[in-house]
Amino acid sequence: QVQLVESGGGSVPAGGSLRLSCAVAGYRYSNGCMGWFRQAPGKEREGVAYISTRDGGAYYADSVKGRFTISLDNAWNTLYLQMNSLKPEDDAMYYCAADPWRCGMDTPKYRDRGQGTQVTVSS
Repeated sequence: QVQLVESGGGSVPAGGSLRLSCAVAGYRYSNGCMGWFRQAPGKEREGVAYISTRDGGAYYADSVKGRFTISLDNAWNTLYLQMNSLKPEDDAMYYCAADPWRCGMDTPKYRDRGQGTQVTVSS
């Protein structure tokens, strides 16, 4: 059973940075993906970034490209999302997600997900 626990959320002014972490337990799939998605009040879930466990390839939504970086430690124990140049529109609950076989930006549909961590960006 895969368990995911996010941390690192908080409140920052626009232009600031945060690094989110996701503690991963029980994931041993070398052809799947892990990723992040977010949901703001009144809005649909939005895939933010994902990384392949097969080759380490990283992919980003256009809305965060160039500002966010996803990474996974070598032991697959922690998934990170470094967020720079934060904007008020990045304000949302952020979730990490993992799937044994699915990849792609539809990270909200990945099989496993955490409980989320709140990111608040003030203008």
